[in-house]
Amino acid sequence: MRIYFAPMEGITTYLYRNLHYKYYGGVDIYFTPFLSPGPNQGMSVKEMRDILPENNGDTPVVPQILTNQAEDFLDGAAKLSDYGYREVNLNLGCPSGTVVSKKKGSGFLSAPEELDRFFDRVFAASMIKNGEVSVSVKTRIGKLSPEEWPELMKIYNRYPLKELIIHPRIQKDFYKNTPNREVFRQALSDSKNPVVYNGDLFSGEAYLRFRNEFPAVETVMLGRGIVQNPALAEEIRRVREKTGARTGNVCGMDHGIVTVKGAGINTRSVLAEESGAAGGEERKRLRAFHDELLSGYREIMSGDRNVLFKMKEIWSYLLLEFPGEKKAGKRLMKAVRMEEYQAAVEEILGDTV
Repeated sequence: MRIYFAPMEGITTYLYRNLHYKYYGGVDIYFTPFLSPGPNQGMSVKEMRDILPENNGDTPVVPQILTNQAEDFLDGAAKLSDYGYREVNLNLGCPSGTVVSKKKGSGFLSAPEELDRFFDRVFAASMIKNGEVSVSVKTRIGKLSPEEWPELMKIYNRYPLKELIIHPRIQKDFYKNTPNREVFRQALSDSKNPVVYNGDLFSGEAYLRFRNEFPAVETVMLGRGIVQNPALAEEIRRVREKTGARTGNVCGMDHGIVTVKGAGINTRSVLAEESGAAGGEERKRLRAFHDELLSGYREIMSGDRNVLFKMKEIWSYLLLEFPGEKKAGKRLMKAVRMEEYQAAVEEILGDTV
């Protein structure tokens, strides 16, 4: 199986990706937050810093581009190719209002004819035709309605995408409601390109339920779930192996279907455990990851106020793993001085380093 780490703007920066790769296992590819090349300015200094090879080291990275202009996409892909990247991902999934209003991200899905022309131009470029750079797509299933999907699927099938990463929500869902598994099921059947699933896999148990429903899917993308529990990819690999899903042996399997009940797998995150050696070791690892991340941001960002904003954004997910630390969590999120913040972290994670 393969596990991808989804791009999350403002969170999965090169510093975060590198440290996650250092402290945690299980992720095969990290996708960058979107780059927005334009006809005049190209990519920003901040965007360039995020994809520079020297800032990514050995971390396996695929850059993502957000645009609705084929020439801008190709210019960005050419620059990324110069830096050694051999795959570029097109963002057709971002639901942000400011992005959608410019007919980018999932907003581009509302203009299928323009999207088709975009792909026609991109795949006619020699760089793409010759295989110097492959193109993958991360998409939602429509802007306003799942009924838009069949036409979008026809468009995707006209082009040799490396992978089609499907988040089965529409744009107006944002991250609410339940991913539309029926549309995903049809897409899995209809797609001429390899399909990756993305959406609401927050635990090993959730993955097993997904695997039970879609045993043929070998690649999943995780986003908010990994930021909430950095060890999630490891957890998923562990429960998959223990249920025999990796080899297809009859061990929690029935004709290739994973059995969740009775599998004897504890899928609860050890971060949430109140005590025990496993929980203590995981908190120690998280503390080391956190402290190096905090130190790194203090080196590259101006002022503790900006650093605290960045770290609080990450903690807005992490705190979901610590339901018993609500008071300390509130103090952390209200902290205006670094000393207040670090005292709250100490209370939540303890003196584990």
